[in-house]
Amino acid sequence: MNDYQLTDWQRIFLGETPWHFLVEVLGRTFVMFVVIFTALRATGKRTVKQLSVFELVLIIGLGSAAGDPMFYHDVGLLPAFLVFFLVISSYRLLTHWASRSPEVEELVEGKAVRLINEGEFSIEDFKKEDLGLDEFFMELRLAGIEHLGQVRKAYLESNGGISLYCFEDEAVKPGLPIQPDVFARKHKRIPARGDYACTFCDNVETLDLNLSEHFCDRCNRTEWVGALRTRRVR
Repeated sequence: MNDYQLTDWQRIFLGETPWHFLVEVLGRTFVMFVVIFTALRATGKRTVKQLSVFELVLIIGLGSAAGDPMFYHDVGLLPAFLVFFLVISSYRLLTHWASRSPEVEELVEGKAVRLINEGEFSIEDFKKEDLGLDEFFMELRLAGIEHLGQVRKAYLESNGGISLYCFEDEAVKPGLPIQPDVFARKHKRIPARGDYACTFCDNVETLDLNLSEHFCDRCNRTEWVGALRTRRVR
């Protein structure tokens, strides 16, 4: 610490690495870029388009193997090449195996989970997923959904995306509104006779004025919000 200098630019920018190593960094980076590009091309177009958990692990592994040889002078390129070969080979082997075995495919890729069925929450399936209600509603709003009565089925895909199948306009049912300001108007005492949606499961019932502490027939909860029946805006 006696030799410490605040303006020691060699230490600040390079540490103990000599200046001429920057030229080698250019070459190393170019080589690893080519290796990464080639490896991703080998995994197929699907990996680049949408990542499953398994494919995300693949990308992280390749990134870790590629990063160190680019700028650490004491890390050689051959160990990184070996890591790439093993990771890509394992990926290709598992995907080949998964294409012939539904059990292996489910283990590696996961499976789609139904979150909404005929305009109502699939409660047990929704509980199993690490998906917040606000996040789910946001995804639906981005897809142009105003209330759950417009949605016939919704699936959480293995890559985290949400697939929607909507009712035709004439078949839209009363459903739970998903706009934050409307959803916040919850009631335990019903202010007027009409259709109300349970805020927990989206079960819709026709309730009477001033009805208090009405338990949902489906989930036994007592919070309700006025159901909507509007058609989708396209």
